Amino acid sequence: MSEVVVTGSFKVHPGKEEEALEAFRALVEPTHGEDGCILYALHRGVDDPARLTFIERWESRERLDAHLKSDHVSALLERADELWGDNGEITVYEAVPAGEPKKGSLAEHAGG
Repeated sequence: MSEVVVTGSFKVHPGKEEEALEAFRALVEPTHGEDGCILYALHRGVDDPARLTFIERWESRERLDAHLKSDHVSALLERADELWGDNGEITVYEAVPAGEPKKGSLAEHAGG
């Protein structure tokens, strides 16, 4: 089982920015307590506050898959049409370290 990095990027519907932000914030604490969660960090677009993105590191794809089936994620996904519709994308990556280790790898940068 090798580590994966994930981005979950969502463009929320106009007028739903604060409601979506609070709903996404509510995922952070329970996710931090999940087995296999190394990093789960929420970000909001500086130039577009309707763009919300999670940057994540998971011990394995299996741990990520368990997270995606968790009750707290399922509860948020039930609100997808209301908050972002088809304007969301989750992408799973494997590391391709290059250059200086601390600058070319999230794991190295985080001391992992």
